Amino acid sequence: MRKQDSLHDGYAKHNIRFSIRKKILMLSAAAALPFLLLVVYLVISLTNYSRTYDQIVSNLTVANNYNLNFKEEMDESLYKLVVGYVTFDNISKDDTLKDPYVLIRELRGEFTKLMDITTEIESKMWLQSLLRNINTLEKRVDDIKESALKGGMYNENIEVLDKNIYILTELIQDDIQYYIYYQTKSMDKITDTLNKQVQDFIFLCSIIIVVLVIAVSVTTWLIASGIRRPIQELYVATEKVAEGDFSARADVTSKDEIEVLAKGFNNMTENMQALVDEIKEDEAKLRRVDLRLLQEQINPHFLYNTLDTIVWLIEGNETEKAEEMVVTLSNFFRLVLSKGKEFITIREEEQHIASYLAIQKMRYHDIMEYDIQIDKVLYDYQIPKLTLQPLVENALYHGLKYKRAKGYIHINGEKTGDVIVLTVRDNGVGMDEEELELLRKEIERPCKETEKGFGMANVNERIHMYFGQEYGMTIRSKKRKGTIVEITIPAIRAEET
Repeated sequence: MRKQDSLHDGYAKHNIRFSIRKKILMLSAAAALPFLLLVVYLVISLTNYSRTYDQIVSNLTVANNYNLNFKEEMDESLYKLVVGYVTFDNISKDDTLKDPYVLIRELRGEFTKLMDITTEIESKMWLQSLLRNINTLEKRVDDIKESALKGGMYNENIEVLDKNIYILTELIQDDIQYYIYYQTKSMDKITDTLNKQVQDFIFLCSIIIVVLVIAVSVTTWLIASGIRRPIQELYVATEKVAEGDFSARADVTSKDEIEVLAKGFNNMTENMQALVDEIKEDEAKLRRVDLRLLQEQINPHFLYNTLDTIVWLIEGNETEKAEEMVVTLSNFFRLVLSKGKEFITIREEEQHIASYLAIQKMRYHDIMEYDIQIDKVLYDYQIPKLTLQPLVENALYHGLKYKRAKGYIHINGEKTGDVIVLTVRDNGVGMDEEELELLRKEIERPCKETEKGFGMANVNERIHMYFGQEYGMTIRSKKRKGTIVEITIPAIRAEET
């Protein structure tokens, strides 16, 4: 209940005057109402027909029953009364005969009821004739009864039977048959009327269907357009947002749920734009932090070892070498700092590596040789700062240092299409498959979560972040054969940054 209340409150707040639900319900009502009226009309017509038809059938059943039996029963009973077979007093005791007065009373009662409910003129006329003949018949029966009570009037009573009774019962039978005939005709008229009503209904229904099809089509088109246009507007704005244009807004004034949705979408894109800007700023900060972490990792122990070497050279009176090493160290740190830039040229990266290796060569001259062969075509292309130094350091400290013999570090760079490939190769101790797979997993993790290989993971993470997942680092190695680390980055000139 709370959910529904909050939903209704939200609708009211956004001023939904003509919701999609209302539009669909109105369209459904407009389409269904005419058909409902037609159905009601047809049901009423059929009900009236059924009621009238049932009444006529009931009347015909009553009339037909007397048509078949009345004359025969009346004639036989009166004849046996005249010939003295039975008397008026004991005729009711004979199961094969019926009291004439009872027959007349029943006939008059039934046809009086029919007279009250019959509306058709011809049928009513014959009912009136029938009731008059019943009255006359009753008088003639009275005459016979009176004669029977006097006795000795057999011939007169037989004559009454022949000239009056039989003729009257026949007339009554004719009246009943004519009544049945006109009731049957009345049934035909009712059926014709119903058929006409059905035909009118079909015709009217056809006209209404045609009008409804046109009206519903037009109304549906208008309602569908009213729904489709704002949805299209919202769709276009969504496509723009999907392409990265967070300034896109959906201009919808349909006064329904779509307008509410559009307003929510516009608010969402505003928030998304703010979030994207905030994320970009945070990413820039994180990149600077990660780079600083890498620099801080390099600087202390490298500076300590280098200064130690310089002291050792001075103590050994090798002042020229010590002076050369101080100059090289100065160049190294100048390139490390690079005025706070995140990107430098490949020329600067090569100078940085050369300074680093020159310093390390003075310390590890007995175990290390190196060679740098970077195509000069690459010099004006950009590269993230401190990309090669962690790889070279890793080759020295984890490859050559444990070889217990002189080793070799080779650095190569070349351009292939729109991609720059930089390779650091050593012939150090190398790794077996298990160690290699572990290192590959480590460098794919965020550098802050790595247990080892922080520098390499940092380089790989920054390349992914700057250029995308299709660029980065690959490692190949064999035990006691050495290791090859390959960096791929897009070829982007420094002035294009």
